Amino acid sequence: MSRMIRGVIFDIDGVLEYQGKVYPNAADTIQRLRNGGLTVRFLTNSTLKSRASCARILREKGFIVFDHEVFTASSLTAAYLRLLRPRSCWIMLDGDGCDEFQDFRQDYENPEYIVMGDNRSCFDFYHLNKALRLLLKGARLIGMQSELIDTSMGNAELNVGSWVGMLERASGVRAIYIGKPNSFAFELALQSMALENKQVAMIGDRMTSDVMGASKIGLQTMLVTTGEFHPSDIKSDIQPDFIINSIQDVPDIILGS
Repeated sequence: MSRMIRGVIFDIDGVLEYQGKVYPNAADTIQRLRNGGLTVRFLTNSTLKSRASCARILREKGFIVFDHEVFTASSLTAAYLRLLRPRSCWIMLDGDGCDEFQDFRQDYENPEYIVMGDNRSCFDFYHLNKALRLLLKGARLIGMQSELIDTSMGNAELNVGSWVGMLERASGVRAIYIGKPNSFAFELALQSMALENKQVAMIGDRMTSDVMGASKIGLQTMLVTTGEFHPSDIKSDIQPDFIINSIQDVPDIILGS
């Protein structure tokens, strides 16, 4: 791996930090890779954060990160919508991630697309039933990511995929999911690096969203046993190239000790 890797894509929650706490030497790990000449990107399934707010939060925690290096599920979804050029959307989302969708026409009564992220303030009887009725009338459905449960802030919470999946089953409308493990998420980050697939390693704590998704497009993969990792995760047909115990192990593997 050390001879061929020229770039690294990092998941954030569970890899660089977890439940609000930064892992020891995580920021130093990023800097060691930069000093070694590697291109670095950050790919998260967070919908609440925009690229700018995610990068800012990481900088406040001691990381050297630039806005263009960060890809959030909300920014990825906005990029996908730009390809579709929709007539109108209902963006169901809270937080800074909403900043990514300022160029799109919002329509709460007859949208072409219902686009769902973490809309925690409006996941209620009224709004979910309204979304259901619009889907039954012909609206299309996009999920910013497909994960069902999130524990990154402590207690288990329903994640975006759970809410979108409920509407899929009720309406019969099949959703398009954008974030990891969808190949679109990895490919967009990869395009910004100007590197070949085999020259890039993905580092994550989830087999399903990080390792399997990256493996499908030919990236090298490292599974770190922190965050939401569980030993049962490795009982899979697809295996990571490396299993590591800490983010601190990455530079020695890629750059050599």
